[in-house]
Parts: sequence; structure tokens; C-alpha cells
Amino acid sequence: MSAALDPIRLRARLAPRTLARGVIAFAAFVALNVAIAALVVSGALDGEWYDFRDLGLGVQQLREWLDEQTADQPGWLTDILRSTTWLSYLVTALLGATGILSFVGGVLLVLIWVERRLIGRIQVRRGPNRVGPFGLLQPVADAIKLIQKETLIPVGADRVMFFLPPVLVFIPGLLVWAPVPWAPHMTYVDTNVGVLYLVAIGSLATLAIFMAGWSSNNHYALLGAMRTVAMMISYEIPLALSLLTVVVLTGSAQLSAIVEWQSVHNVWIVVLLPLTLFTFFFASTAELNRTPNDIAEAESEIVAGFHTEYSGMKFGLFYAVELGNAVAVSALTAALFLGGWSMFGLQEWVPAYLLFATKVAAVYFVLVWLRGTLPRFRLDQLMAFAWKYLIPLALLNLGVVAIEAALFRRWEGEGVVVLGGFALANGLLTVVAVRGWARFLGYAPEREPLLRPTLTTGVGGLRAVDRMRTTR
Repeated sequence: MSAALDPIRLRARLAPRTLARGVIAFAAFVALNVAIAALVVSGALDGEWYDFRDLGLGVQQLREWLDEQTADQPGWLTDILRSTTWLSYLVTALLGATGILSFVGGVLLVLIWVERRLIGRIQVRRGPNRVGPFGLLQPVADAIKLIQKETLIPVGADRVMFFLPPVLVFIPGLLVWAPVPWAPHMTYVDTNVGVLYLVAIGSLATLAIFMAGWSSNNHYALLGAMRTVAMMISYEIPLALSLLTVVVLTGSAQLSAIVEWQSVHNVWIVVLLPLTLFTFFFASTAELNRTPNDIAEAESEIVAGFHTEYSGMKFGLFYAVELGNAVAVSALTAALFLGGWSMFGLQEWVPAYLLFATKVAAVYFVLVWLRGTLPRFRLDQLMAFAWKYLIPLALLNLGVVAIEAALFRRWEGEGVVVLGGFALANGLLTVVAVRGWARFLGYAPEREPLLRPTLTTGVGGLRAVDRMRTTR
């Protein structure tokens, strides 16, 4: 082999050059961060439109400038529009909607690859790695394939009702992002009934799912739709109770105010309300139809659930909405329980929306982790867990938190001491209530016989190997 083609010599010859490039890149990164830190410390960015720590400041100044332009509009235009701030409202609404659509669309493309790669690693396989470098173009290839596939309509199906669900199911998935606070001034609709808005929007997907199953003229699709609707309605109750518990503790149903409460008290609600987080997270996985609660896609029982008859891009829309809703639940979990954009003062240095996005990614990783490891529950187990176990515990937790919230508003002690006491009391309550109620319902693992893997020992596996050894 010639010296020019020898990989060892080539690596040795390129090593100094690569090291020099790495040193230069690291020095540039450090210099950039020092410059940014100097700007932050000097206060030159505070309140300015180019303050990259909060992109909402620029939008707010744009709104004020547009309001100045329309302040002297003709009277007849004011009589027609009933407002002098219509232009700022329209422009900022379009900017916010474009931002949300761009984020959701981009995230869906990326997460298809991320989720398949992560689950592949969890299940000791590679995942997509053929189309493009590291398989990065696999989502594009999947989209092209789905677009080219023929769209089939079952005989006897209601054509209008069959076409609507893939479109209608997208509406709640986008509207749910409206009250999500990305930073102190980065909220599309900062309404004071944000939690109630989330409960109302979350129930809309039930109608689209039932329409999809009923209009397909397929018994399996109808059965899948009915069991999914029953599951979603059942788990909306503990989900609403968990949200109400957060509202009772913070004294506000506004998501930005809930994040601000955590920032002011320097505490995350997950520390104070662990049982509430468990209730919200488990109920959310049921609403999302994700493992271990993906009853809508139990292929061994009902083929593929309510979207059995959907093919091509219509199926792709259902799949994309599932991923988008998972990201939305991750964002709500981060905002309600993990401090949102606040990080114990770090948001003064690091852009708040980056901190929030990091927490969203961490929660989404947990969702993927659960999907790649846990088996699916049976329908009867899932429904019994909601009505017999989760709802009673959520009601008990709500009552306890209501008492604690009343005490917190009346006590004169230090907030750290009071909230620390609440955290210890609620942690103890979680352990005692979860274990005690399970025992009350008859859960006794020490009395249950251990199940041996009969399939591997009786049909194949070790006994098959023994038979092969004896026949040689």
C-alpha cells in the first residue's frame, strides 16, 4: 500500500491540522460567549428589541410602533373596524402563527428520525441509517412514499366524513400551543383561563377519532374508535383534576403566571406535587395513544384501530399528529411542573426559550423511553386503573393541596420552610397513598405465583437446544 493511501499515515498527517482547527473553533466559541456575557452584564440588551434572551420584546415594540401608525386613521375606517389597533393585532398574530407552524412542522420532520433512532438503540438495533447520512433523509423518503401511495376509500363509507378526520385531528394539535409560555413575553395567547382552554381543546380530538372509525364502514375501525373514545373520556377526568391541583396551589389558571410562580418561589411544582405529575403524565400518555396506553393501535386485537382503512398521506397525518401531540404534552409538562422558562436565575444569562426547549426535549425523551421499553396494557386494565385507582388518588391529592394552599396564603413563615414542609408531606402522602390504595384494591404481589416463560422453555429456547445436543 502506498504512503498516500495508508490510513494510519494519512490519519497521522491530518492529526495536527484537525487539532489546529479544533483549537480555533473552541477559541471562537469561547470568545463569542465572553462577548455575549459582557453584553448581558453591561445591561446593553435590557429592554431592547434585539435582546435575544426574549424574542417577545421585539414583537411588543413592533406592536407599539404599528399602533402609532394607525392612531390617526380616518374615522370611517375606525367605524368599520371598531378599533385603531387592528394592524398590530393582525401583524403580530400572523407572526406568532407562522412561528408556531414553522416550529411544529420542523419538529415533526426531525422527531420522526429521532424517535426511530432512539427506539432502535433502546431495542438494540440500528434504526433508519440508509437514506442520507445517518439516515437523516428517512423522514423525507417516508413522506414522498406516503404522498405517492393510492388513497383508498371503503365501499359504503361516508366520503365526506371519511375525508374530514385527518384534517380535523390537526386542529387541536395546533391550537394547544396558543397559551404555552416560551419566555416572559413569548406567549401567543396569554389568557387567564389557559388551563380551562387546554381542557376544552384536548377534548376535540375525541370527535375526530369517532368520525374516523364510524365513517370507515369497518367493524374493526368502529370498535377501535369506541374503545379509544372510552379511554380518552375516562382519562380526561384525572387529567383535569391534576391541572386543577396546580391551579389551586398557584392561585392562577394562566400558564405564564404558573411559570412565574415557580420562578418567584425558586421551586418546581414537581417537587411539591409528585403525585400530580404522575397523574398528569400517565393520563396524557392515554390521551396520546402512546405506549403503554396505545389501545387504539392494538394490532393483535383490532388490526390498527380507528385508522385501519386510512392509507397514504391520510395515515401519515394521523401519525404526524401523534408525534406533535407528544411534543405539546412535553411542553405543558415542562411549563406546569418543571419551571417552564425559568431555571433559578439562569434565564438572565441564557435565552429563556432555549431553557424551555431543553426541558421539552428531556420530557419527550422520557416518552420515547417508555414507548421503547414498556408493554401495552389490556383495555380492562387501563380502564380499571383510571376509575378505581387514578381518579380516587387524584381527588385525595386535590383535597390535601387545597388545604396546603390555604395554609400557605395565611402563614407568615419563610416560603422556603413552608414549601419544604409541603414537599416532604406530599412526598410521604404519595408513597403511602399509592401503596395503601393498591393494597386496598387487592394488590398482593407476594401471594401471586411467579410465571415462568413457558413459550421459551416448552416450545423452543433451552429445550430446543437440549434436543439438538442429544440428537448429535
